[in-house]
This record gives sequence, structure tokens and C-alpha cells, in this order.
Amino acid sequence: MAINVVILAAGQGKRMYSRRPKVLHELAGRPLIAHVIETARALGAGRICVVYGHGGEQVPQTMKSPDIVFARQEPQLGTGHALQQALPHLSAAATTLVLYGDVPLVRPETLGAMLDRTKGVVVLTAELDEPTGYGRIVRDKTDRVTKIVEEKDASKAERKIREVNTGIMALPTRKIAGWLGKLKNHNSQGEYYLTDIVALALADGVAVKTTKTREAWEMMGVNSKTQLAQLERLYQAQAANRLLEQGVSLADPLRLDVRGQLTCGTDVRIDINCVLEGKVTLGADVEIGANCVLRNVEIGAGTRIEPFTHIDEAVIGAGCRVGPYARIRPGTRLGEDVHIGNFVEVKNSEVAAHSKANHLAYVGDSTVGRNVNIGAGTITCNYDGANKHRTVIEDDVHIGSDVQLVAPVTIGKGATIGAGATITKDAPPGKLTFTKAEQVTKPGWQRPQKKVRSEK
Repeated sequence: MAINVVILAAGQGKRMYSRRPKVLHELAGRPLIAHVIETARALGAGRICVVYGHGGEQVPQTMKSPDIVFARQEPQLGTGHALQQALPHLSAAATTLVLYGDVPLVRPETLGAMLDRTKGVVVLTAELDEPTGYGRIVRDKTDRVTKIVEEKDASKAERKIREVNTGIMALPTRKIAGWLGKLKNHNSQGEYYLTDIVALALADGVAVKTTKTREAWEMMGVNSKTQLAQLERLYQAQAANRLLEQGVSLADPLRLDVRGQLTCGTDVRIDINCVLEGKVTLGADVEIGANCVLRNVEIGAGTRIEPFTHIDEAVIGAGCRVGPYARIRPGTRLGEDVHIGNFVEVKNSEVAAHSKANHLAYVGDSTVGRNVNIGAGTITCNYDGANKHRTVIEDDVHIGSDVQLVAPVTIGKGATIGAGATITKDAPPGKLTFTKAEQVTKPGWQRPQKKVRSEK
């Protein structure tokens, strides 16, 4: 079925108390509207039109994509007026699905069920125990929909109705222009309501059907930071449940944040307070300790990430041990069985199999071979104040504690670097290289004493 998707995203969101357009506030690390766009793409939308307004060009600048067109609504005169701005971008032969940029959790399966019924108008509804704030679905004695009434305009009897309008509709595109042209703003808000299309469709003899959401949270929108926080926890609860169903062990499903795409092998274990952003792939038997942050990371089978470790844009091999309190920065690739210990930082470096940097080291812009031991306090001095330079450490090198390797420099295969050395020239393979400073003891020296101030 050919479909247009119109995403209404022009609202100001006054209760957000922010200069940022409401739809650009983030849920699970992405703008609210990004979730809606992803859903539209999952439905196979031929055209996606975003209607924006508040915040100027921030929405199109942030969400720019070849498959999205933008229509500006200025001024904002209601949802019916908003849809009118999208009309020039819609294919008349397709069904038009109206979504909302601040309603991010509706599932493609739910919308697919709506579209299966689109011979006429289909409205997505929900049954709520507490319907306050929502437009009500009014039916006649034969259970046919007769109208949708906004709560502010509803009678006392109509406010008791529990079936509510989510705002999401599927409409025959060829009919939309005529119906929108007949909308009136004779209501408490002085706006042109899209919901009034229902009565116009019925007057034209067009069938109006409904589909109910399976879960009430699918139709929840965001109008305040409180509601945004509530949706965040709902989203994360769903993500945690999916992981548990896939066999991932979570120390506490309530203390996990997935902000992207997470793929896990068998017998993966994740401790509390971990944040997983972007595309994260965890191989079989991977263990993630508490309070770790992983962003766009691939981790090989059997690797253990110790607590309080940050890994960003990196590939970690199988059987590694990283952390605690380690930082792995973009461009890093660790081979099999590499150990990166506490307070070690690695940036834009390749570290080959079985090498270790267990304590208090910085490895930046480096190529490290196999079976290398990097001692505590060692740093690669890769930046001269203007440019970065590379350090090469070949296989089987042993580097003592508190060594400075001043790049560009190469440490030859099997070399040993003595503790405390500052290496500014290439070190030959298989040799001991060190820089010697004379140790001096000064006889008769006394430590300075603190002067005592006399009182006046």
C-alpha cells in the first residue's frame, strides 16, 4: 500500500520551559521526532512530510534527510491548519497517515493494523481508566463513531467516556483538501481541529473506523519534562524486557539505559547503571561491570569490562580485560587477550594480542605489537602543541614504569626500556635502553622549617 506520512511537529511546548523545539528533546539519546521518523520508515512510507513551526529552522536543520520534506506552519492555528501545510507534498493516490512528533512510542505493528483498514477514515484510539485531557470518541447506539470531541468542548456525559482519541489518523488523501477547507475554529481554543474531519467524513458518506492500541503507553505524548522522564523509563523498561527475553542477564532491569541499537550474543551479563549508546555489539559471554558507558562499540566474546569504564568508538577483541576506571577513546582497536587496567587511557591506537597496560598509562596515536608490557605511569607523548605524531612499539617489548615515549618514535622488537626513561630516539630491537640521571645525596642538608609569626 502506498502511504504518505505527515508528522505534526510545530508545537511550542510551553511547559518544557526551553528554547529548543519540543520534538527535539531527547528520548533514549535521540530527538523525540527521530523515533517517529524511524516508525514511518518501518512502515515503508513513500513520502514523509514534517510540519514544523516553533523554533524556526532548528527542526529541518537537525532532521535533514533525503527522504523527508518540510513544511512550515506559521502561525500555528491548530492541527487541521498544520495538515493543510503538508498537502502540496502529498501523493493523492496514497493514503495519508498523520503522526505526531511528540508521540514517539507508537509501534509500527499498531499502525500497520490501522492501515489494513483504510477504506475511509481510520482513527487510532485507546481505552484509559483516567481519560482526563484527551478528546473523547463519541459513538451512537449502533457503536458507530459520530464525532470526536475535545475535553474542553465536551459535555458532562461525554467526559465520562473512556475511549479517547490518540490524534493519529489514516485518511484518503484525495478527500483531505475538501474537508480541511470546511473546518471551523468555533471552539474554546480558536483553532482548526483535525478531529473535526470525522464529522465531515461522515457527512460525505465516508466510513469512519477505529483501531485500539494494545498498550496505553503507545499513545503517550510529551508536554513537560516530567512526562519526558516518564516516557524515558517506559522506553527503557521495554528495552530491558526485550533483552531479558533474548537471554541477556541484567542485574537490575530498572537501572539500564539503552540509547541506540544493542546486539548481544549468548550469556551476556550487564551490571547496574550502564549506558549503551549508538550501535553496540556484545559477543557471547561478555560481562559489563557496573557504571560503564559504551558508545558505538564492538566487544568480542568472553571479554570482561570492569566497572566505571568508558569506551567510545572502539573495537575490543575477544578475551580482553578492560578497567576498572579505564577510558578507551575513538579509533582504538584491541586484539585478543589485551589487558587495559585501572586509570589507563587509550586513544586512536591498535594494541595487538596479549599485550598489557595495567596501571596509570596513556597510549595515544600508537601501534602496539603482541606481548608488550607497558609499565605504570608510562605515556606516549604524541602531541607537540600543533600536530599529532605516532609511536610504534613492536612485539615483545617491555617498558618499565614512568617512561615517556616522545613521538615520532619506534621501539624495536624485543626491546626493554628502563624505568623513568625519556625516549626521544628510536630504541633498537633486543636491547636495553634507558636514560641515566645521577642520584645525589647532599650531606648536611636540612628541610626548611615553617616560620612562626610573632604576636604583637
